[in-house]
Amino acid sequence: MAAKSDCDVILRALQELAASLGVPERLRSTRAGLERHGFGERPEFEVMLAEDDGGFAGMCLYFPFFSTWVGEPGIYVQDLYVAAARRGAGIGERLLREVARRGQANGYTHLRLTVDDGNAGGAKFYQRLGFERSPDEYVHKLAGDGFLRFCHPDAAPG
Repeated sequence: MAAKSDCDVILRALQELAASLGVPERLRSTRAGLERHGFGERPEFEVMLAEDDGGFAGMCLYFPFFSTWVGEPGIYVQDLYVAAARRGAGIGERLLREVARRGQANGYTHLRLTVDDGNAGGAKFYQRLGFERSPDEYVHKLAGDGFLRFCHPDAAPG
């Protein structure tokens, strides 16, 4: 499991992931934010790192959630990243399996994740592992100024 001292490695992996998806400008995470939210008083996520003789090989960032439809707690995989030079060696699958096993040992019954639009390789990878695409769900988000306006609809603009 990752420690606070691994935040530089985690951030670098997230930067590489964003670049590989062609959206490096969308990544807003910082080392300070990772430290605060992942390794502070109330951790919001956990990170499992994979290393080999060459050093960093991959990571999986995840957190627990509860599904009312399933009626059980599960694990949401936010980011799975394998270093480009290490792909094809089974690292991503091993990371996911270990996260699932640890979750199962703690009472979690399922994994959930999303695949970025245009990441056909990722979608095939997850399907090969047995993940099913949900045809009846779409991701919606509310962030930034829109989130603030939603929280405070009566506040004056500006």
